[in-house]
Amino acid sequence: MRLRDKLLLAQAPLALALLLVGVLGVNTLGRLGRAGQDILADNYRSVLAMQRTLEHLERMDAAALFIVAGERRRGQEQAEAQLQPLEEELKVQERNLTESGEAEATRRLRETWTRYRSGYEAFLALDSPERARQAYFESLAPAFQEAREATQDILALNQDAMVRKSDALRRQSRRVNTLMVTAVVVALVGGLLASASLTQRALRPVSVLSQAVRRLGQGDLATRAVVEGRDEISQLAQDFNAMAEALQRYRRSSLGELLQAQSASQAAIDSLPDPVVVFGLDGSVLNVNRAAEEGLRLSLEVGGGALGQVAPEVREVLERVRVHVLGGKGPYLPRGYEEAVRVEGPEGDRWLLPRGSPVYGEGGGVVGATVLLQDVTRLRRFDELKNDLVATVAHEFRTPLTSLRMAIHLCLEEVAGPITEKQADLLSAAREDCERLQGIVDDLLDLSRLQAGRLVLEVREVSTEAVLEAALAPHRGAAEERGVRLASEQEPELERVEADPERLQLVLSNLVANAVRHTSHGGEVVVRARRDGERVRFEVADTGEGIAPEHQQRVFEKFYRVPGGTTGGAGLGLSIAQEIVQAHGGEMGLSSQPGVGSTFWFTLPQVEVPRPS
Repeated sequence: MRLRDKLLLAQAPLALALLLVGVLGVNTLGRLGRAGQDILADNYRSVLAMQRTLEHLERMDAAALFIVAGERRRGQEQAEAQLQPLEEELKVQERNLTESGEAEATRRLRETWTRYRSGYEAFLALDSPERARQAYFESLAPAFQEAREATQDILALNQDAMVRKSDALRRQSRRVNTLMVTAVVVALVGGLLASASLTQRALRPVSVLSQAVRRLGQGDLATRAVVEGRDEISQLAQDFNAMAEALQRYRRSSLGELLQAQSASQAAIDSLPDPVVVFGLDGSVLNVNRAAEEGLRLSLEVGGGALGQVAPEVREVLERVRVHVLGGKGPYLPRGYEEAVRVEGPEGDRWLLPRGSPVYGEGGGVVGATVLLQDVTRLRRFDELKNDLVATVAHEFRTPLTSLRMAIHLCLEEVAGPITEKQADLLSAAREDCERLQGIVDDLLDLSRLQAGRLVLEVREVSTEAVLEAALAPHRGAAEERGVRLASEQEPELERVEADPERLQLVLSNLVANAVRHTSHGGEVVVRARRDGERVRFEVADTGEGIAPEHQQRVFEKFYRVPGGTTGGAGLGLSIAQEIVQAHGGEMGLSSQPGVGSTFWFTLPQVEVPRPS
């Protein structure tokens, strides 16, 4: 039997109970209706006939009084009009004898009516009013009274029967109501119990199958669903058992391989000398290597979270890299050794540089993040030595370079004597090279101060419009020579910004200079300022040659210059600009498309300026 048939069979008791209640109700209502009809058929017709008989008798008596009063013609006409209807009502009563004693009462009525009619005919035959009056009071009036009493007896007999039958019908109705309520309750309870029992029996295989599925989900691959029958649930149980058997065979055949692959994977990351941490999508730590456990005191078995025992500085770096990778921003690459975090160890302090890579699932989506903390202690020391050397050399260059610039300037001014035109051209070229060299030296010194943390920012509220104009003003002449249009855009509500005005102008000026230098004739450079959530975003957009994608990630590196670009400085401007922006607590980035243009942007914390009340 199929499952649908079983479920339909489970509802059959309810349908049967409903049918029984319906049949009982129709039968009972039919009986009550017939009882009411019996009352009408048995008694009401007799009551109606006797009431009409009384009415005719009273009219005949009134007619006799008319004759006694001297209205003989009128009395005769009225009496004759009552004879035929009265006789018909008597015949109706004689045919409707239904109650005990009603036949005797009807015969007595017939006898009294016969005597009254004979006396009435004799009364009508009298000519003298005196004799008619005497006959009325002596014989006719008593006969009328007897006929009237006989009629009233029959009327009372049928009325009492109607009352009695009505009471009986009322009692029967109450019994029927009780019977119907009892039958409905019994049928409903019985039908529900029977349906529930049948439904439970029909769905018991579903419970068995559900329990087997639950145990299989808990890892019990030996569980089986024992369901007998040939319905859909039985077929599903057979398919489930086949699946469980296949899973069990697969587990026996591949468990060793899986364990071996997991061991090999764990051994591979344990062999790395640098700490490795694998995060899940929810931020939980999925795996760590031995270097992370020993160097960072990080363990998956630590209660309260794997990062609970890690130093706050290291935890902050791990969280920053994890949020970057899981936020869909791609791999995390450090900007320089200054992002390295210091970790105390038994052999001295170590500097670890974070790198992050997304972990992709089978569907191609990001399912985790791998964070590698590369040990750059020696490289950072070399970098510090290099920076110190560059700073020292740049500082030592300043004095002779200043003297050289002064000497060239004096020669050009012919203080030491007249010079030829060719000598003046050579000295002018030398002065331009000295100025460029002086700019490189200044950039090197600024960069060394930034990296050493000796740069002190004088942050205050400044006018956004003034900052944009100060950044464009020094480059209007160069822009006009190259045929490049300069413009600025600012949101009306953005009137103030909190920053070091000199350093902010230096950043914007550097970006505008690069934009003008790399924009051809007829192009445009636009400086914008607008709100970006809780920050202020500055943009310098140009319609120049653009930057190839493979170079966009390196333009902020020190001493890096895009191959094939126009001549300029030593490649320190963007690096210095980024250091200044980060010192303000902001971020800096680039979006560029070759042949279309580039947009350099950076963000600063937004200042809330109270409005005058």
